[in-house]
Amino acid sequence: MAVRPRDLASRMAGRRTPGRKADDGYLRETFTLPREAARSKARDFFSRYPKAAYMSSVESWRELPDGAIEFTMRRLASAD
Repeated sequence: MAVRPRDLASRMAGRRTPGRKADDGYLRETFTLPREAARSKARDFFSRYPKAAYMSSVESWRELPDGAIEFTMRRLASAD
């Protein structure tokens, strides 16, 4: 049986420890939006927090069964 990317993403997301705050200096925001709104939100995040200054990135991005996208954006807190 072939493993679909969506299934793999779901399994990997389950490995995170709920409520555990990563102590790595990054601030994280998680969103659940329709695909086009998710793309727009990610672009806005990078406009507000440029990669060069904040080391911003998309930490995770997965499609949910209903087609919505759940994603986490991160940035350095020390750049504020």
